[in-house]
Amino acid sequence: MAYLADYADSSAGTLYGEAPANAGMTPGEEQRHLVAYAPLVKRIVRQLNSQVSGAVSREDMEQIGLMGLLEALRRYGTPDNGFGSYASLRVRGAILDELRRQDWRPRTVRQDSHRVRDELRALTRKLGREPTEKEAAAALGVTAEEFRQHVLDDCAEEMLSFDEVLQEATDHAHSAPSPEESFLVRRSLEQVLGSLNEKEQRVIQMIYEFELSYKEIAAVLDLSDARVCQLNKSALAKMKAALQRT
Repeated sequence: MAYLADYADSSAGTLYGEAPANAGMTPGEEQRHLVAYAPLVKRIVRQLNSQVSGAVSREDMEQIGLMGLLEALRRYGTPDNGFGSYASLRVRGAILDELRRQDWRPRTVRQDSHRVRDELRALTRKLGREPTEKEAAAALGVTAEEFRQHVLDDCAEEMLSFDEVLQEATDHAHSAPSPEESFLVRRSLEQVLGSLNEKEQRVIQMIYEFELSYKEIAAVLDLSDARVCQLNKSALAKMKAALQRT
């Protein structure tokens, strides 16, 4: 997939290697680039906001994202064709870090997610396969809509993202990987993506290349938001496990 090369190339350079604390831009230049890349921040916030069900205001997330963008500018230097991919990782990472730091999910929701997860695991073992939405809702004694919300809550608790999977891959290389090591990172990611089923690949592409929200992807694939969330979580877990074996 074409977007994979952008992520891999950005990670092979300044993303996880040494980078200057300040790229030497004037405040005016920084401001101009912040304005130019502000739409990137808004797209990422719109996507993540759908995953956290409005638990944090869009305005607060945009402020955090802009700080991540500013850090990206100061570490990267004058933007070029590779900056968009680099900045996306920084902005997304900054927002996710802040959400985790705030421990934004109520304790009752976290506890309920753990309970549902345990019961679904037991049901999966009993059936010998993943239960359908109808089977899962019946086993839990909830409506289909309530079950979908449980799934979204569970996915939001982990919020595993593609940039974290990418970091797992680049952590196997040195802090300043050689071209050969960069190629190996990219090849590993391509192989892992190729091992996913078609729906998982499409979900990963639509989230991380086209930056669509769960609702938008659900409309395209004729699925529920919760099912899209499950596919994203499943695909990223598979990718992370595969990369750890390489």
